[in-house]
Amino acid sequence: MIQPATRRQSPPQASIPKQFKFEQPKSPPIVVNFTGGEVTSDAGLGLIAELDRKLQITSRLALCFQDYRQINRMLHPIESLIAQRIYGLVMGYEDLNDHEELRHDPMFAIALQKRIGRENKPVILAGKSTLNRLEHCPEDVEQGADSRYHKIGHCSSGIESLFVNIFLESYSKEPQKIILDLDVTDDLVHGNQEQVFFNTYYAGYCYAPLYIFCGKHLLAAKLRPSNVDPAFGALSELQRVIKQIRQQWQNVEILVRGDSAYSRDDIMTWCESQTGVDYVFGLAQNSRLIQMTTTTQNRASLEYEQKLSTVVSFLETVFKPEYQLSEVASDLINNSIWYKSLDYKTRESWSRSRRVVCKVEYGVKGTNIRFVVTSITTNKMAPGELYTQKYCPRGEMENRFKEQQLELFSDRTSTHTFAGNQLRLWFSSIAYVLMNALRSKCLAKTELQNAQVGTIRTKLLKLGALITVSARRILIAISSSSPSKHIWAAAYRCLKMLPNTA
Repeated sequence: MIQPATRRQSPPQASIPKQFKFEQPKSPPIVVNFTGGEVTSDAGLGLIAELDRKLQITSRLALCFQDYRQINRMLHPIESLIAQRIYGLVMGYEDLNDHEELRHDPMFAIALQKRIGRENKPVILAGKSTLNRLEHCPEDVEQGADSRYHKIGHCSSGIESLFVNIFLESYSKEPQKIILDLDVTDDLVHGNQEQVFFNTYYAGYCYAPLYIFCGKHLLAAKLRPSNVDPAFGALSELQRVIKQIRQQWQNVEILVRGDSAYSRDDIMTWCESQTGVDYVFGLAQNSRLIQMTTTTQNRASLEYEQKLSTVVSFLETVFKPEYQLSEVASDLINNSIWYKSLDYKTRESWSRSRRVVCKVEYGVKGTNIRFVVTSITTNKMAPGELYTQKYCPRGEMENRFKEQQLELFSDRTSTHTFAGNQLRLWFSSIAYVLMNALRSKCLAKTELQNAQVGTIRTKLLKLGALITVSARRILIAISSSSPSKHIWAAAYRCLKMLPNTA
């Protein structure tokens, strides 16, 4: 006779002790328990939520989305989903998986204006599956009310315009001059994402997103495949951004800046055709340019040798002859640097002759020559001033890339579709916009005014606190020994003085 299969019983869950005790020699015992109540490690999120409420950043981003879900079956509105996703990035939670735990976090519930402590029911925010529907951008599946799975879409042009609008609002009045920085970075991927190619320059499979910044303000973040020209799409993005700026600021002078990847005839010709738009781009050296700087190279080397000879003659009166006086003297003098303006035109690729500024540096290691091409005339700016004050500061843009990738996870482009990864890049970019607004509007007179996003998060936002809910109020009690409480208080004062964006 065949016996029926018995159901396998899972072992009973071990009961958790009320407390844990550690004996310490010559000191009172240490007792640990889990009766601390509602505790959060993200107490500073309240600053971000209030700043977002005043500037209406995530709420305006939500207006760029189309939500075709049925209202009577919808637990989490689109505004709440977007704010939760952005706040997660701001607070250092890079993946959707993190939101499985965050959906029960009281601090996130408070930031999203959810009721907590009601009828002893735990608050439930959106989990990873719900948020995934927000980011899900299928290739061939229909979108809209008739779609079974993809009922949330987005307007790319609306999102792109929002970045420029937020930048324009950050000024109380029209500035006289602004500088727009163009640059591209690598976004390494490790899967079968759409439009991913191997790039020999970056030595890996990656995307090559194009960014436009004005100082620390982000104006554009365009995801691109890595098999395209470095300047691919740069002109169209530049035209779009400047057109939107000109609609509000008619008289501002604009300088477009970038490395040698953008010294292309179409970009320079367009800038030259615009009123109040100049450019300065790096320019790759070639034999003709090197030959045109022969006289400047000779002058730089002669000046350096004269300085070296003078110092060596002095050292000979102090040290014995067997010392390597030339090596000692080279450490005591600066390299000789000369600048010169050239009139240059390529044989085929440029449609006209343009001003090129060369920097010739001569030192113990020999000659180092760099070139930039610009539309700024010689009578407006000397070559040395143009190179050092207008072109060289573009290196600061590398810090913006570090903030985006290392601290706000813009490189988490791990969905299959290209459109989905572009949306993830925009979410990371909006998180950066929020953090930069906190830095510029609330931390301008504090020690964090020039701090990077990760430092601001660690010192000001990732604060432990005990949350107590009563009928009268919600108390978030941060440690009284917090070293950042004076900065927090200064940020709060600035935040309360900000007007609401209508």
